Amino acid sequence: QVQLVESGGGLVQAGGSLRLSCAASGLIFRINAMAWYRQSPGKARELVATVAKDGTTNYADSVKGRFTISRDNAKNMVNLQMNDLNAGDTMVYYCNAEIQRNRFATSSTYWGQGTQVTVSS
Repeated sequence: QVQLVESGGGLVQAGGSLRLSCAASGLIFRINAMAWYRQSPGKARELVATVAKDGTTNYADSVKGRFTISRDNAKNMVNLQMNDLNAGDTMVYYCNAEIQRNRFATSSTYWGQGTQVTVSS
């Protein structure tokens, strides 16, 4: 059993900030890449940011310079600091991780349940 749980979503005014967190728990041998995605109703889930195990990051153009992804390998957590939020950032945000469950297994993709971020204009 592996579970990813997001937290930190909520309602903020345009120009404000939120910090999302995602904690992985369960039978985990190793967490490789971690990422944040977001999705609006009726639309495809889109990549927001990724962070490799060594800390290498990548961002969607729409959030570059405003969002920062980071991870704490000791705590099996990934965070997303979101600054200068605008109405276009209003979506459900999902944590994603590539997790190896034991020393003999390959990694598999896991998703959190999502946390709502709403930015009022």
